[in-house]
Parts: sequence; C-alpha cells; structure tokens
Amino acid sequence: MKNIFKFSCCQLLLFIIFSQVFADTLKLKNGRSIEGIIREEDAESLELEVGSGLVKFSKNEIADIFRSSAEDLDSLRDRWQRNKLELDNRLAKQKMEEESKPRKAVFSHDARGMTIGVTLNNKVEAEMVLDTGASLILITRGVAKKLGIDLDKLKPDMKVSLADGRSVDAARIVLDNVKVENSEIKNVAASVLMEEKGDFGFGDGLLGMSFLKNFNFKIDQKEKRLILEKL
Repeated sequence: MKNIFKFSCCQLLLFIIFSQVFADTLKLKNGRSIEGIIREEDAESLELEVGSGLVKFSKNEIADIFRSSAEDLDSLRDRWQRNKLELDNRLAKQKMEEESKPRKAVFSHDARGMTIGVTLNNKVEAEMVLDTGASLILITRGVAKKLGIDLDKLKPDMKVSLADGRSVDAARIVLDNVKVENSEIKNVAASVLMEEKGDFGFGDGLLGMSFLKNFNFKIDQKEKRLILEKL
C-alpha cells in the first residue's frame, strides 16, 4: 500500500513538473540548460528569447534541443508579461514609498534668511533663500544664464516685490527639475528677475511655494534643517 502511495505521489509530482514546462530548452555541452523561446535558427546558430532579452548560441555549443508546442510558448509569453507587470508595479510601489519618506536638508541662517543649496535642471548649483511667502521660485539673471536660458527672448510678464520695497520686472519660465538634497520635483514654475544690477538680498534666488507646495515641510530652526515629506 505504501509503495502504491509513493508511486502515485511520484506520478503527481512528475505531472506537475512537466505541466509547467512551457519553454524551449537548450542543453549545452558545458552541462548548463537554458530555457526560453527559439526566435531564429539556422545551420550555424540559434537565437533564444529569455524574457529580458535575446541570447545567441552557436550550434557547436548545443548538445540537444527540446522544443515546446506553440500553445506552450504562448503561455510562457503570457507568464513573462505577468511577471514583468508584477515587477514593475512592485518597483513603482517601492519608489513611491521611498519618495514619501521625510528627507532632511541642512540650511544656513544669516542676515538674508534661511539659505539652502538647490540644484536646478540637474546642472546648476544655487544658494537660495527659503521663502514661503513667494508663490514661485525666483532666480537671478546670472543663474538663468548658467542654465542656458536665452534672456533676450524672455518677456517680462509679472512684477516682483523685493525686500527693500522695490517692485521689479520678472519673466515666467518652467524649470525641468528642482532638487534639494534627494527631494526632487519636475516641471516647476519659476521666474527670472529681469533687473541686471544690485544686491537683491537673496543670493541666487528664492525657493518659493511652486516647489514647497509638493511637500509637507517643516523648518527645524534648532537643528537648521528643512524636513521635506513628499505629498
């Protein structure tokens, strides 16, 4: 009775194993076996699709080839597609969870206010004053030039009030991305100060709400840190 039970279990196990083998299988002369879908084959070589790409083998490398039916290969492609979708969803979820974690950025505090390092368009490092009262990021002409912006094509379309009471012209632009430490936002509304000369009291510009509105943010004056938690 026990032998009959063992035999039945073995049969069931073999059925499960072979019912799940959908792929063409290459048995190589070095002892390895590679599963996939044979895409192209001629007298000298064979190209195998392995889900994430294509691998080409010389026929001299292959000891034997086990071929699956068209239905089995269709099932394999469906399984690859499901696995890829599951992986993409898992990675997207992990990225979202990582981005939502609070990030801390150090700032300095001087007569100008709270100054923090900002990277614009992944190429220009700027020292900007944190200003929750500014609706947009504001940058100087000098920073705009470093970004490669053609200032001659900009048309002033707004007024900016400076700390000394002056009202000066500015032009609206959109920055490809703005990064503070590891916190990054793409396509951020900003403005360029069109005034050429003078000490505006904010270094390279103002880090305004067009960036900050994307976060729950907290200013830790004691530790001199800006804590950003992406919404």
